[in-house]
Amino acid sequence: MPDNPFLRYRHRLDSYRRAIEHGWSDERFTELVTQMDEAIASVDGHGFEITPLTAYGQLHPGGDEVWVKDDTNNVGGSHKARHLFGVALAESVDGSGAGELAIASCGNAAIAASVIARAVGRPLRVFIPTWADQAIVDVLLTNMAQIEICPRRPDEAGDPTYLRFLEAVSTGSTPFSVQSTATPSTLDGGRTMGWELAEQLVEADVTGEVGLFIQVGGGALAAATWQGITEGLGQQSDIKPVLFAVQTEACAPLARAWGQLIDEVGVDPAARLAAASANPDRFMRPWEPIGPSEATGILDDVTYDWLPIVAGMLESGGEPIMVDETTVVAANQRGRAITHIDVEPTGTAGYAGLLATRRPGQAAVLFTGVTRF
Repeated sequence: MPDNPFLRYRHRLDSYRRAIEHGWSDERFTELVTQMDEAIASVDGHGFEITPLTAYGQLHPGGDEVWVKDDTNNVGGSHKARHLFGVALAESVDGSGAGELAIASCGNAAIAASVIARAVGRPLRVFIPTWADQAIVDVLLTNMAQIEICPRRPDEAGDPTYLRFLEAVSTGSTPFSVQSTATPSTLDGGRTMGWELAEQLVEADVTGEVGLFIQVGGGALAAATWQGITEGLGQQSDIKPVLFAVQTEACAPLARAWGQLIDEVGVDPAARLAAASANPDRFMRPWEPIGPSEATGILDDVTYDWLPIVAGMLESGGEPIMVDETTVVAANQRGRAITHIDVEPTGTAGYAGLLATRRPGQAAVLFTGVTRF
């Protein structure tokens, strides 16, 4: 079986389905993925590979197994490139891969976007806040991205980088985002994380409930991983994942929306999901002010892809978890010390949710986002 997840699981990709509908052969699609992956390797030093899943009993506060999916050595140093490769692949299949790309980010998503855009020969405009890390800006410039710094305008609500991004899209730029609300195909490539996780858990003979603790900012990682793992396991699996969406107390719009749904609708899962779907803006609002946190990569003021996450938590019996900053820091220190994975605090924020709840039983977490500087 291929080591590249976009080849290994190609028959599950939406872009593959569209390619076949357009009259492509399997060989033509495989050749496209291979050529794009080789171009990425020329920029980033390597292409996509299946990333490891390892069990660590020492990580669990109760001594149970914690399965760690390590995506820190992925393209761009995080899971974000999975999403954006899926977007670029879809555009190549559809014949729409031309013109300027745009993204609002100052972290792993921006770096991943710059790698993918450079590899496929597309200009990229990156909207960043005034406080963006200069070291990350330097990486973006090395990958030939155009940088636009976005100060907050008077009487403006919401993230100014995202607002400038929307303005650019309205004037012709193509959204190249890890939020499916702006770029619907971004979840397609992100599902590879869940497909890998499902296959690896089955190969490890795991059975029963597995608490799946995933860090949530904009929400695409949790939404795509949940969709992928449930597709990969199917209805007959002996593995029953339970989804927990983890945010920090500094910025927790999903947890707030979940609480409001319970207050206004009650505990019935179907009623809560129906209410959220019917009037999403009533429940999901920008979080202000955003507090400080070491987990900077999940301080999105809006959880853009929140509805699939809510559906996943409701169907599996999970819930959102807010963690304090002490636990965010402790999770990173403990996670790095035990696993020896060079992961940043954002990448261990899901594990912080497990430490905060001390939920018994086996668990799975995603370590994604290499420590860069």
